[in-house]
Amino acid sequence: MHRQQVLYLWLAEGALDTGTIAWAFHDGTKGKGPGLPDCEPPFANGVTALEDGWFLLQSPAPYVTQPGAEHGASYLPNEFVFVRSIEV
Repeated sequence: MHRQQVLYLWLAEGALDTGTIAWAFHDGTKGKGPGLPDCEPPFANGVTALEDGWFLLQSPAPYVTQPGAEHGASYLPNEFVFVRSIEV
């Protein structure tokens, strides 16, 4: 039986080879599949996630920044969504 693991990586810019600034991991295997480290980015950037076998499901849509918006609180841009299928 296969289950999915989903990995969100927020990168410094809209390119896969820029550094990871935040991440979230959702494990559909209920802990039976391989995990990820808790206290450090699981991958330095999106390219290393691809090299580890993760599939890129979604990349960020381009966005236009407004002057002064860099000081506001909002969602993190440059969100990449990866998925892998694990046999449990």
